[in-house]
Amino acid sequence: KAHAPDQILVKFWADTPEKAKADVHQRHGGRVVDIIPGIDVQVIRIPQNKVKEKVAAYRGEASVEFAEPDFIAEAIFTPNDPYLGKQWGMTKIQALEAWDITEGSSGVKIAILDTGIDQDHEDLAAKIVANENFTLSRTVDDKYGHGTHVAGIAAAITNNNKGVDGVGFKSSLMNAKVLGDTGTGYYSWVAKGIIWAADNGAKVINLSLGDSSASDTLKSAVDYAWGRGSVLVAAAGNSNTDAPLYPAYYENCIAVAATDQNDAKAS
Repeated sequence: KAHAPDQILVKFWADTPEKAKADVHQRHGGRVVDIIPGIDVQVIRIPQNKVKEKVAAYRGEASVEFAEPDFIAEAIFTPNDPYLGKQWGMTKIQALEAWDITEGSSGVKIAILDTGIDQDHEDLAAKIVANENFTLSRTVDDKYGHGTHVAGIAAAITNNNKGVDGVGFKSSLMNAKVLGDTGTGYYSWVAKGIIWAADNGAKVINLSLGDSSASDTLKSAVDYAWGRGSVLVAAAGNSNTDAPLYPAYYENCIAVAATDQNDAKAS
């Protein structure tokens, strides 16, 4: 499974003294380069291409709760249909009837954890209330296109004679860029994005991304956000399989698969 070649994720048991942690890192040649807040998972820099060896070494320490590779998540592809007439999904989910009840609220923040959101998009720019970049990209902007499309489905400005209609079109958007400009990103980035969104008032956290690798770090982040009152929604993937995809597989995520215009399972 794809992962960072020179860093791993490590969590010590809660009562471990700082000196004991430092001793473990010294023994195994690890260096703390980041700490994921809320769940106290350390991002550890290790020698290049020693991931399997170092994960095993850290797991052998009594003070370590878990150690794992920093796996790579990828954007789950969505097509780009720009007009309401082509948005047959809106009819399928009875969005028009739902709008008679509510059109959303600016006080409801939807966090899009993805490749970023186009900061100048005429259907989205005015909806963005927060931006944060967790990747190595130099911008919070979307250079890949996926996050912008997802944000449009969630909350594009509606009834403005432009582009698409958003499901919760009066809701606000939080842009958490957790996937880089090629559509992939480390689990540590995704976990930090989840925690940032939860800590900053996201009512909904959307994760149209994933990978087949299970992760204690990712699960901890999901559980943290759930505990803070966020609803987490994640893609089940486009592989036409019942194999788990993460984070969608976790109990505190709503996993979303796909059906077609005839209500059959999508190919």
